[in-house]
Amino acid sequence: QVQLVESGGGLVQPGGSLRLSCAASGRAVSSENVQWYRQAPGKGRELVAVIGHLGTTLYGDSVKGRSTISRDNATNTVHLQINNLNPEDTAVYYCDINMYWGRGTQVTVSS
Repeated sequence: QVQLVESGGGLVQPGGSLRLSCAASGRAVSSENVQWYRQAPGKGRELVAVIGHLGTTLYGDSVKGRSTISRDNATNTVHLQINNLNPEDTAVYYCDINMYWGRGTQVTVSS
């Protein structure tokens, strides 16, 4: 069974950065496509970034140019770095492997 645990969220000021982590068990992140999504209050789930099993990456338009997705095979963890955060980045961030989801981590961008 796949279990995913997101962490790294919190309250950050506009212009700041966060590094989110998705720790996986039951499946090797090096063998899977791993997605980060986010859901803001009153809005649908939005794709933020993807890292494919071959290492290719893809970013949603809302974070393109200020975000980096990476993985650490030794710890079986996928990281999402987002820089220059703005209030529109406020959301719960989730990771996904093959429709298995974690419980999410809250990111709040506010002064």
